[in-house]
Amino acid sequence: MNPGTDANDDLLMLAWVGGDAVAFETLYARHRGPLYRFLMRQLRNQALADEFFQDVWQRVIAAREGWKPEAAFSTWLFRIAHNRLNDHWRAAKHRPPAPDDADERAARVADPTTPERELSDFEQRRRLQRALEELPDEQREVLLLRLEQELSLEEIGAITGVGRETVKSRLRYAMDKLRQRLNE
Repeated sequence: MNPGTDANDDLLMLAWVGGDAVAFETLYARHRGPLYRFLMRQLRNQALADEFFQDVWQRVIAAREGWKPEAAFSTWLFRIAHNRLNDHWRAAKHRPPAPDDADERAARVADPTTPERELSDFEQRRRLQRALEELPDEQREVLLLRLEQELSLEEIGAITGVGRETVKSRLRYAMDKLRQRLNE
């Protein structure tokens, strides 16, 4: 996100802290899509992602009185999501496996173009998804925050609680593993 957008988010958050409900609606509309996609990619379970999505926004609402613009709103929001995911993984002690019928579900996807092209596209996406799933949690998280949310290394570091160099290292290792896996 660019600084102008962050500053605007901060002003909206301050307005909401002051009681402006429309400011919250604007923040929610701006960040609901990226947050939900991030949770879906991490959890790979729609029901669980829906639950976490609601929980993160409830935590934002509960914490609004104590919010201070020390970090960009988006950084703060994704930090809440990151912490909620960490709590979940600690409690579960494992990542949920893909559903047993995942391949069957994927095969039932409608064909808007030629079957050959769709199969090729599907196979590429599936290979990428499998490669992403094989990454260690920390590497997958920084990669998704960088590529999908377009966050800076500093913002990712603030969300994950690690330094800029650690973020760079995790990104590099993640990209190396993806290249290696996709070139097999």
